[in-house]
Amino acid sequence: MRAVTDDLREQLALHRVPGIGPHFFQTLLSRFGSADEALRASSSALKALGIPEAVITAMAQPDWNGVDADQAWAEQPDHHVLTLSSPDYPEMLRAIPAAPPLLFVTGHPDVLSTPQLAIIGSRNPTSGGRQNAHDFARHLAASGLTITSGLATGVDTAAHEGALAADGLTIAATATGPDRVYPAANRRLARSIAERGAMVTEFPVGVAARAEHFPRRNRIISGLSAGVLVVEAGVRSGSLITARYALDQDREVFAIPGSIHNPMARGCHALIRAGAAKLVEKAADIMEELPSLLAVNLSSPQRSEQLSVEDAAMDEDHQRVMEALGHDPTTLESVLQRTGLTPEAVSSILLILELQGHVTAMPGGRYALTGTRT
Repeated sequence: MRAVTDDLREQLALHRVPGIGPHFFQTLLSRFGSADEALRASSSALKALGIPEAVITAMAQPDWNGVDADQAWAEQPDHHVLTLSSPDYPEMLRAIPAAPPLLFVTGHPDVLSTPQLAIIGSRNPTSGGRQNAHDFARHLAASGLTITSGLATGVDTAAHEGALAADGLTIAATATGPDRVYPAANRRLARSIAERGAMVTEFPVGVAARAEHFPRRNRIISGLSAGVLVVEAGVRSGSLITARYALDQDREVFAIPGSIHNPMARGCHALIRAGAAKLVEKAADIMEELPSLLAVNLSSPQRSEQLSVEDAAMDEDHQRVMEALGHDPTTLESVLQRTGLTPEAVSSILLILELQGHVTAMPGGRYALTGTRT
């Protein structure tokens, strides 16, 4: 919680001007030096900068009631408003075209500058897609990456939950004001994300979800992240908008392939076919593509220790499944007999081990160890 300065109040007022947008906002600050001077500028000076007449008219009547609401929100614990000059404003996001002039952050603003991978996809994924999102997020978060997504139902929700299940960091970029949660069913999840990571939005207090807000939200998701993983997406999915932003921002794009009969896989296939995304089958495929990102994260003693004791930390059930497998293909029934575990438990463990690169899924529902562990 920080006191709201006069300069921030003026920026909040300018930010609330209808039609101002990131481009005009930064143009005005660059020309006049402050939001206060911009709001006091003459109509002729504003017109000379190409500011539309409707925006000039709105600038003459700032929404101070809205600014009061923003200030009241910012004065609550764990609420932060970041400007482009704030030390906590993430460098990767600051560098993108049309960077958000202000960020409203609930939780821990320092998390915004951690190495991130965005995981996105359909709001109505298959059960397999939802499980993939959860398990990839869980493994990658445990490996040191912060998982960023958009709090939507489906893949986004599974990704956030997977990161939290690993006791990892996660960020939700949203398309509403910071005082609202959309969808409302994710209120509890939003609280958990804020406690562990951060909720972030460029929209001020009181702004409801609108269709045109989601593409703007999507550029923040990709802008914060070093790479974007598309889990499942239709050919007209909003996730493809995020992927396009990622490509424009020079980010890595990854996609998980699926069945040719699954309409939710067609967006992923289109990205892969066009050479816009790299095909991934396990979490290790992503980690291999982001060595510099992982190197930064591994400089943290806590993360280095966590990774170095990965095998030692594996619980007994995982060990039993590993011991039940061999380098020759083994059926699921054999693993069940050798471990005494339930089919649900074994299936989940096998998927996690596959994502970690310890196990390879073979034709005919068989599994084998990928190599000798060191």
